[in-house]
Amino acid sequence: MSCISEQNNLGDLLKYEASSLYSRDQITVAKGQNLKLGTVVAIDKDSMVKIINPTATDGTQTAIGVIASAKENSKGVIIARGAMLADHAVVWPANITEEQKAEAIKQLEARGIIIRKGA
Repeated sequence: MSCISEQNNLGDLLKYEASSLYSRDQITVAKGQNLKLGTVVAIDKDSMVKIINPTATDGTQTAIGVIASAKENSKGVIIARGAMLADHAVVWPANITEEQKAEAIKQLEARGIIIRKGA
């Protein structure tokens, strides 16, 4: 018996969003970024979106949203405000500490993005 594993889809990540696409923003993804659905992102000094880097000083230390769709060096969409996300579908950098993750969650909550356990 084989097991088929599917990638998460937007329904796995996004449990609630405000109407009329209020929750979403269009963004430009920085070169070299492979951002999967659910990746917590920040914006650098050149207004390009990258994965959050809590130890950076170029703006990418502050979470601004979570990827809904993106391609490297292209346009994409983030969940930027007024939404509820499932914690199991949120993607964090591999080296993030629990304290850094807690701070990023606070930054997202300030934007109205709630991450729910078991959602």
